[in-house]
Formats: sequence, structure tokens, C-alpha cells
Amino acid sequence: MPTALEASPGERLRTLRDLLGLTGSDLARMTGISQSWISQVETNAREPSEDRLRVIAEATDTPLSFFFAKPSSVPLDSLRFRKMASASRTLTRRISAFYGESFRVTEEVTSDARYPAPPLPYAMANELTEEDIEDLADQTRVALRLAPDKPIPHLTRALERAGVAVAPIVLSDPAGDTASTNKHFGVSYWAGIGETALIGYFPGHQGDRDRFTLAHELGHLVLHTFRPRAADPEGEANRFAGALLLPRSRAEIDITDRMTLEGYARLKANWGMSIQALILRGAAVGNIGDSRKRSLYVQISQRGWRKNEPVTVGQESPLLLWTLITKLFGTKPYVPASERLAIQPAVLRSIAPQPVAAATAAAGADHGSRTNVVQFKRRGSAGPDEPANVLAH
Repeated sequence: MPTALEASPGERLRTLRDLLGLTGSDLARMTGISQSWISQVETNAREPSEDRLRVIAEATDTPLSFFFAKPSSVPLDSLRFRKMASASRTLTRRISAFYGESFRVTEEVTSDARYPAPPLPYAMANELTEEDIEDLADQTRVALRLAPDKPIPHLTRALERAGVAVAPIVLSDPAGDTASTNKHFGVSYWAGIGETALIGYFPGHQGDRDRFTLAHELGHLVLHTFRPRAADPEGEANRFAGALLLPRSRAEIDITDRMTLEGYARLKANWGMSIQALILRGAAVGNIGDSRKRSLYVQISQRGWRKNEPVTVGQESPLLLWTLITKLFGTKPYVPASERLAIQPAVLRSIAPQPVAAATAAAGADHGSRTNVVQFKRRGSAGPDEPANVLAH
């Protein structure tokens, strides 16, 4: 039975429903257990029997240990989301539950493997100037062991080697189909110095969008972990992302007021940023004015590039969590890890996908459209102070 440090089974039951996107009636139909019993347990109006929890566990392919697991240390009201304003509250609640469970698992496996916490810089001042954000982005490049003025070949791997875990979030609906999350892009949390950091993102069809999401969420970790009440956190994180992906020293050289969209397309191939993000970056460093920016955006709309830009940036795949769980649970880790980590195998497959399976899926999605794909090279060997080749290929 749970200890004082663990959530009640009722709380965990509600978390399970949120995690799987199930209503009380959905779960009642799946299990044959009345909806009123489910509701009473979730509100702690009655104690659940282990037999009924076992029925729910079997019906949802969830280990019984899930109901007695210590809850995530993430305060869900502190999560930072990159999402559209019209994103569904119900879906956002589900993503919060999914992220909370992902964070709990990440804490456990990184602790068991003694993987180092990220050495990220962090902002403390109440107000940040644009120069402050630029400087913090430069400091973050140093922390990630990146060149100060070169493109980032593989942002995901740079984050993971520095101790920031990255997890793709793929949700399914009750019918087993992939649920739409196209109004959400990313979510992140870091408790601070010496603590676990996890960036969750929703894989899309555009590698440049995913890279910007990771950089944006990293911005939240650096800028808002100790400044939770910043006036414009999303704007600051966007500025940080641009500065991280294309440092000011290069943006001031590479972007000019006379550059055509074709020139921006060439920059996209080099820096792994969308044309639209590059235009905003040029404006942020003062190299293009408002009228030129508006003109470029009109041209983008006229060419139909708002949602479908030319030049495909190769998609990145995370590796850290898969590497750690295979070290702990073997080469076929999902089932044996499920009971120990108190998590559904399907959730574990989402946040720690098998690299070969992920590569095969990506190859299938890109079949017939490989022309002009920008594949960023992997970083070289880990330095002497990095974990002993835990991410070696």
C-alpha cells in the first residue's frame, strides 16, 4: 500500500485517465466497473480494493504498481507550454499528465544510471533586456559545448550530452489512433541546479520546427526556472531560441536588408531554422526594418510558404532515455521496465523510442521526398569530462 510520500490510488486513477485520454464512462465500459465507483475513488470518498485496481490495470495495460507510485515532483502549474492559444484545455490537461509521468520516469532512470544533471546558466533578474537574453544564449552554447558561431549540427544530441533529457510525446486516442496535438509544440521543466531537466516535444513533419521548439523550451529552462512570473515568457523564449540557433555575431553578417527569399532558403539549409524564424532573427538584431519584414512575409504568403516552406531540414531523434533504460533493463526493455517504473509500456515507447524503429518510421514518412533534405552531421566524440560514451553511436 502507498506510503505517506506516495499519491493515493484515487489520485493515481485520475492521473491514469488523464494520461490515456479516457472519460469515466470510457473506463467503466472497458472494465465493467461502475462510473460512480470510479468517481468516488478519485475524490477519495471511498477506498479502492486491490482487486478492482487490478481489473483496471489489466484493461488499460498498466502495471498495478502505477497506482502506488510516488507522484512526479513536477508542480504541474509551473509547466511551460509552447502551444497555440486555441489549444484544448482537456488535451492540455492530458499532456500535463503525460509529461508528469515522463518526468517521473526520467528522474528515476537518470538517478539509477547516475547521469549528470545539466550545467545550465540561469537568469535571476526581474527584468531582462534583449542583450541579457543574447548573452544567456551564448552562455548556454558554452554549457552545451557548442562552437560560439557555428550551426548546431544535432541540437537534440547536444542537449542530451549536457544532461537535458528529450522525449517525444505521441498520444493515442481510446481507439488506438494517434491523437492530434498539432496545437501543442513543446513542454518543459527544470527544478534548478543539480536537478533533472526534461524537454517534451510533439514530433512534426518539419525538422526546423522541432529544433526551434527544443531551443524555445531550453529558453524556458534558462530564463524562467528562477523567474516564474516573467511578464512575457513566450516572447523571451522565442528570442532565446533565435539567439541560440543563430548567434548575433553571425546573424549580423549573414542577414542583410536586401536578402531575397532565396537567400533565406540558403540560410535555412545552413542553420536549420525556418525562413520565417530567420526573418524574425534579422529583425531582432536590427539588420532588417519593419517594412522589409512585412514585405518578406507578404511574399511568403503569396508563394504559399506559410505552412510549406522549401528546403527540408532533417529530423532529429533522441537517444538518451533509450540508452539508459536498455542499460538498466536490457535490449528489450519496455515490458521489464514497465513494472519497475510503474508506467505503461506504450508510454515508455513514446518517450524512449527505439532508435532503429524511429529511423525506420522516419524513412517511411520521407519516402519519395528525400530531395533537398538537410541532414545535420553528428557531433564528434565526447570530451574527457562527458559521461563515458553513453550516447556513442
